[in-house]
Amino acid sequence: MTQPAITLDVVGIGNALVDVLSHENDQFLTDHDLVKGSMALVDTERAGSLYDDMGPATEISGGSVANTMVGVASFGGTAGFVGRVRDDELGDVFAHDIRRSGVHFETPPATNGPPTGRCLIVVTPDAERTLSTYLGAAAEIGPDDVSAELIGSAQVTYLEGYLFDQPRAKEAFRAAARHAHDAGRRVALTLSDGFCVDRHRDDFLALIEHEVDILFANESEICTLYEVDSFDAALQHVAHQCEIAALTRSAKGSVVIKGDEVHVIDVHAVKGAVVDSTGAGDQYAAGFLYGFTNGYDLGRCGQLGSLGASEVISHLGARPEISLAELAASALR
Repeated sequence: MTQPAITLDVVGIGNALVDVLSHENDQFLTDHDLVKGSMALVDTERAGSLYDDMGPATEISGGSVANTMVGVASFGGTAGFVGRVRDDELGDVFAHDIRRSGVHFETPPATNGPPTGRCLIVVTPDAERTLSTYLGAAAEIGPDDVSAELIGSAQVTYLEGYLFDQPRAKEAFRAAARHAHDAGRRVALTLSDGFCVDRHRDDFLALIEHEVDILFANESEICTLYEVDSFDAALQHVAHQCEIAALTRSAKGSVVIKGDEVHVIDVHAVKGAVVDSTGAGDQYAAGFLYGFTNGYDLGRCGQLGSLGASEVISHLGARPEISLAELAASALR
């Protein structure tokens, strides 16, 4: 079978959301029964109630994997995104923003059903973010939205763990992985959230063992996945389950492992104060995937990831505000 030509570095499949961010104190979390640092799915009524109580907010197109694809483009790579929006105002905003960022996005909007999804993000004074997500139209993504031609045209297909809460999205993941491997490409997965891992541990383990080539997770998520108390124990497990794992550890940096090859990556210094940790993992993945698909060694891939994370936590919002390609050119000579 003739392989399709590679035209994209990465194509991502994930939730198409608009982020609504506000700064609140810890009492806001207590009053609304929110678990700091978590992501909870909410229904229409809960989303409306939280939105009404939030203070002045900033609206920014988001979604974890969508943010990563924007980051890949900012580094100078080529990226595509597959995700569902509705033909409404927020759907138009999302499509405009991601295309303007240089990301290929052609998933047709839904003409009926729930509205475009949104993620309500509360940022507390310690820069921690707590997410309440109303998926809306994003939850409607299914295997019919996954084009074998598009998947085959990308070096890496990147899957969002948050989508595992939706049965049809699981089917889309499996279809995408099959298309990617049929074309001789790689599949990457981000675990997204510890609570998400708890809900879908068996599915994730099976996917990682049989379908995933590159795994992204933070320290909490990887320990939760393997039900161990130490990061080192989790490393031993993951080293035998997928080709490459890129594991972030907040202020401790990150570890990239490929079999017996281990790279310990320092954090990249943030200019000024940490403002908002939203998107740190998303932009770490962006830098890593850009480096990987452009022929960098794993150590440099991790450094690019650290650079992307440092930029995004220096301001409000989960997408870069300056060119990551220019930042990398000056910072990582």
